[in-house]
Amino acid sequence: MRIKNIAAALTLLVIGVIFGAILVSNFGWVRPSLAEVVIGSQEAPVQNIDPELLSFNNAFIEVAEKVTPSIVQVRVISRIERDDSRRDPFHFFMPFREDIPRERQGSGSGVIISEDGYILTNNHVVDNASQVTVDLSDRRTFDAEVVGTDPLTDLAVIKINANDLDVAFLGDSDKIKVGQWVMAIGNPLAFTSTVTAGIVSATGRSLNLIKDSYGVENYIQTDAVINRGNSGGALVDLSGAVIGINTAIATDGITSSYIGYGFAIPINLAKSVARDLIAFGSIKRGYIGVRIEAVNAATAKAIGLDKPKGVLIQDVMEDGAASQEDIKAGDVILKVDDLEVNQPNELQSYIAKQRAGESVTLTLFRDGKTINRSVTLKARDEDETAVSASNDKKPERDLDRKITELEVESIGLKVKDMSNDQLKSFKISNGIIITEVKRFSKAFDQGLGRGLAITEVDKKAIENVIDFEDKIKSKAGDAVLLKVVDSQGNTRFVGLEIPN
Repeated sequence: MRIKNIAAALTLLVIGVIFGAILVSNFGWVRPSLAEVVIGSQEAPVQNIDPELLSFNNAFIEVAEKVTPSIVQVRVISRIERDDSRRDPFHFFMPFREDIPRERQGSGSGVIISEDGYILTNNHVVDNASQVTVDLSDRRTFDAEVVGTDPLTDLAVIKINANDLDVAFLGDSDKIKVGQWVMAIGNPLAFTSTVTAGIVSATGRSLNLIKDSYGVENYIQTDAVINRGNSGGALVDLSGAVIGINTAIATDGITSSYIGYGFAIPINLAKSVARDLIAFGSIKRGYIGVRIEAVNAATAKAIGLDKPKGVLIQDVMEDGAASQEDIKAGDVILKVDDLEVNQPNELQSYIAKQRAGESVTLTLFRDGKTINRSVTLKARDEDETAVSASNDKKPERDLDRKITELEVESIGLKVKDMSNDQLKSFKISNGIIITEVKRFSKAFDQGLGRGLAITEVDKKAIENVIDFEDKIKSKAGDAVLLKVVDSQGNTRFVGLEIPN
């Protein structure tokens, strides 16, 4: 009996040991209570965060919190013009198909600029809109009307019937610097209230997106992520000031998605456009009435500038503001008022903020001298075709010309005397015509091409290829300024370096 008790006690002891082992083992047969679960390290790797770093991080947080309520989503139903070139080959089975309205739905962003509902966005967001709807950050939704659009800057103003809205603070885009931190706030890919960050990577970009000679492009470039739907949203600095309206992205052309850079319209230009659209429903912009081009190294050398700077006046428009003053094709604009200009879009952006009737002072370089001229800006006549003041019809020559041809190998150019019929067709009284340009030559690099007429060298008229050869030889080792005319009567000045 005693032996049985001892055996039973030993059995219980063994079972207890085994059960205890199970409890402390990692077999997972017995789960711990919620209070006993411990996951992750129990302290942060960095205990004392640098106050400056913490302040920098908090700046992004504060801007996102303060600015996001003033950014809206703009949803649009727009009409699509019928494209007959893509008609259904079985169209004759559906005679009423083309009478059915073709519409599409899209979305973008907008910036609230007044408490009573005016919103700044892109023209391309609301272009051809039949219905515009605005979603606020607090989830309220309003129908909107298009107040006015400006295709030349790709800006538009819409309005909703609301009050006491959160209004964005519009900063000063003239003060931004390359390298400063910025944030893009909008609704990319239909993700509402999205915030991304980056830096200003360049200013004064021209992308040739606006297919109009009067288009104004002077974009801020940023690497803050911008995608479809960000259009019309805000680019803001770390004070929360809106410094640009997000407008375009660099894309691979296939996915139409962001691949590194976005572009925004400077807010100073946007403010000027918005004021006109709200006050008048249209733009009262003034124009100088010149066609311009940046000055490159060869042109600077040809006209006597110490370095490439300013913008060269290629043409003065008939009845434009400049034609009323002592301003000539071939002049170089160095400044407008107190602003130095070295690219056409810098001048265009400044003038775009002025109204017709206002005056600006141009600092010009002409024949080795610097002069000032005051110009009263004129409105653009939409129905008027711009005509060059320098392309008046010249009288026909009385004598037939002996046609000769010349090749100047050093600059890669072949030229030929012009017949009377050619002179008449170009509406010029003198000149020679380019018959061939060698690829990658100096002439090629300066944009010269077959079919252009050369009428002047260093602002002196040339009659034939002999005149041209003499002037080219006399400037060996230097540069010449050519005046060229195309078959449509458009003139252009081209600087050309002449090798020894």
